Amino acid sequence: MGIRENFKRGSIEMLILYLLTQEDMYGYQLAQEINQRSEGQFDITEGSMYPTLYRLIEKNAISDYKKLSGKRRTRVYYHVEKEGVELLEKLKEDYRAINAGVEKILSGKAAAPAKPATRGRKKKVQE
Repeated sequence: MGIRENFKRGSIEMLILYLLTQEDMYGYQLAQEINQRSEGQFDITEGSMYPTLYRLIEKNAISDYKKLSGKRRTRVYYHVEKEGVELLEKLKEDYRAINAGVEKILSGKAAAPAKPATRGRKKKVQE
């Protein structure tokens, strides 16, 4: 798996939770929204998204329900729960803090490292 894929994978939970705060969606719809809103930068297949959805359900961050679509077809929709909104806020806070730290380092604006504390014994002053 490439570096870009690792960055994407780390952001999927946050993006899914964000979209579900807008409206309840089914899996394919979530994948399409992420792809469209990222202008193709996040091309996620449904199959790779379901493990994340299942993890979010286990965390009680989202719930799922079935809804009839057409005469015979049912779709599984996902709904964000209160715990999911709280998790989203934490993920956004962490994302922004990490991103700000990376930007500081890459821009050369990071504070200089502190000088290491001196170790050892202090010299005795002779009287």
